[in-house]
Amino acid sequence: MTAQAQDRTLRIGEVAEQVGVTTRTIRYYEELGLLGTDAARMKGAQRLYSEGDIARLQELIRLRDLLGLSLEEVVALAEAEEARAALRDQWADSLSHAERARILETAIPHVERQLELVRARQQTLAEFASELSKKLRSLQRRRAKLERKHPGGRQR
Repeated sequence: MTAQAQDRTLRIGEVAEQVGVTTRTIRYYEELGLLGTDAARMKGAQRLYSEGDIARLQELIRLRDLLGLSLEEVVALAEAEEARAALRDQWADSLSHAERARILETAIPHVERQLELVRARQQTLAEFASELSKKLRSLQRRRAKLERKHPGGRQR
């Protein structure tokens, strides 16, 4: 990536259009701490977003939509991922076996938390799928019973 591409920033409306959300959604994500804001930006000044900000927003939207997570759950996943990213950086800088063992011990609970959230969502989806399957079987039984009573067509 060139320095020019790295320095490219977009205004909030451009980001909203690119990602497919409203500017209010972006502001709300900022308020929740899901999307960083430029601390140096004066109140009311124009919001500018880097490619990294946009990638983070796209990932947050993907998690929210794909997993059907609440914003609190998205926050928990994002925080765990940020912690793991920091640990990856520490790993790269560490040569000590003891330090790497500490990094691994610190990383494991973060992944466990992420997995817990995903599995809870899987359980909810499995329960919903089971309910729908039961409804479908009941409807199919009723249809078969109706067809046995009235073969050859629908009765009015």
